[in-house]
Amino acid sequence: MKITDVKAYPLKTRTALVRIFTDEGIEGIGECSPMNVPVMCYFVEHALKSLIIGKNPLDVERLWDDMFFGTYKLGTSGTQPSCISGVDIALWDIKAKVAGMPLYQLLGGAVRTTFTMYKSMGGGSDNTPQEMLARVEQAYEEGFKAIKIRMDWKYRQDVNPAKDLEMFRLCRNFLPDDFPLSFDANNGYSVSTAIQQGKKFEDLGIYHFEEPVSPTNYEGISEVAEALDVPVSAGEHEYTRWQFRDLINVAKPDLLQPDVVKCAGLTEGKRIATLAETHDMSVVPHMTQPTIGNAASLALCATLPLSNRPHEYSGQRDDLDELFEDPWEFKNGEMTIPNKPGLGLTVNEKALESAVMDL
Repeated sequence: MKITDVKAYPLKTRTALVRIFTDEGIEGIGECSPMNVPVMCYFVEHALKSLIIGKNPLDVERLWDDMFFGTYKLGTSGTQPSCISGVDIALWDIKAKVAGMPLYQLLGGAVRTTFTMYKSMGGGSDNTPQEMLARVEQAYEEGFKAIKIRMDWKYRQDVNPAKDLEMFRLCRNFLPDDFPLSFDANNGYSVSTAIQQGKKFEDLGIYHFEEPVSPTNYEGISEVAEALDVPVSAGEHEYTRWQFRDLINVAKPDLLQPDVVKCAGLTEGKRIATLAETHDMSVVPHMTQPTIGNAASLALCATLPLSNRPHEYSGQRDDLDELFEDPWEFKNGEMTIPNKPGLGLTVNEKALESAVMDL
C-alpha cells in the first residue's frame, strides 16, 4: 500500500481537515489545530505532503519521524506539530481501517468506551456574571453532567479577579453540590492572584483549576499547584514529549492536558500519555474540536486507565455533523465510541465541497 495523495481543506466551520488517499482505495481523515486554518492547510500540502507521498501509510511512527525531523527547523511549537497532527491522525485512521477495527483497539484496547463530557464555555471576559450564568443554565438543561467556564483574557494579567469570582460563585450556587464545575483562567493571573483566587474557588467547590498563570511560567504553575488542594491543570500549550517532560518535572501540575490536534497527533499523544502514567498523572485532554479531533482524542483516552475524569467538549454542532455520513452522538451528557473501523467517521462529499473556504 502506498500514499497517493494528501489534501488539506480549509473549511468555513473553522476546521483544517486532512485526507490521505492510497492506491488501495482506503483513505484516512484527520484534523489540525483551528488556530489559523488556511496556514495549517498550506503547511500540510507544501511542507508535509512531499515527505510521505509514495510511502506506506501503515508505517505511522516512521512517517511521524519523517515529518517531524524533516520540518523541525520550522518550529516545534505551534504550526509544525499542529499540522503533523492532522496527517498523523489520518494515518492512524487508515491503519485501523486496514486492520478492520476501531482505532482504540489498534491503540491498545479500551478501558472504557463511554465518556462523560464537560461543556467548555469560553468568552467569559466578555460576559457579565449573569450572562455566564444563563449559559450555564442552558448547558445544564442540555444534559451536560459537568461544565467549565473559561475567561479568555488573552494574556492580560489580573484584569478583574473579583468579577471572575462572582461569575464562578453564581454558577456554582445554581448547580447541584456534586456537579463538577471547573474554572479556566486562560493564563490570566499572576502567581499571587492565582493562589488567592484558587483558595476562594476551593471554598466554593471547584472541580479543577486550569492554566492559572502564563504557560511559559513553569515555576509559577508549580507554586500555584503546591499552594492549592484543587487539581491544577496545564498542557494545551505543549506540543511534544520533550516539552511535556519539562512541564511534568518543573511545573508539576496535577492534571495533564495534551491536545491531539496540536501535539503532533496520536503518535506523540501516546508517548505523552506514557509519560503521564509513568508519573502517576491523570490525562484530561484539551479538545475544542467536536468531530474529528474529539473522535481521535477519545480513541486515545479509551486506552488510558488514568483518563477517567470528564472530557472537554464544546458541544454538538449541526454544521460539523453534516460533514459526515455518520456523526457521533452526544446523549445524556455522554459520548460512546462507535464500534466501527478507524475513527468511525465517513466524509459527506457534497457537504464537504460546500464547506470549503473561498480563499
